[in-house]
Amino acid sequence: MVDDDEAIREALDDLLRSVGFRCRPFVSAEDFLALADRTGIACIILDVRMPGLSGLELQDRLNTEGGGHPPILFMTSYADETTRLRALGGGACDVLGKPVDAHVLIASLNRAIAAG
Repeated sequence: MVDDDEAIREALDDLLRSVGFRCRPFVSAEDFLALADRTGIACIILDVRMPGLSGLELQDRLNTEGGGHPPILFMTSYADETTRLRALGGGACDVLGKPVDAHVLIASLNRAIAAG
């Protein structure tokens, strides 16, 4: 998961681990990009607005790297239609509004991983 908000990272980490997922939190898009080996990542939960590279810019960067990347779920407090369409147009599996319902997030995550 990539989110600049520490409280969100901690809450999602706790939630995902409680239902059996392994989670690796990243504080920024740049932090995520610094990870050399991303082969163990099954899905990326990504915030839209962050300092530095935004989530949408990270998605664009991953799309241009080639070789494919894990499915992406966006979570955002700014779920306007333009952002949603750009994220989905870039290949995101879902765009969820914050605060996200835990059941909705887990269902979306399971769908993304199954389709991945």
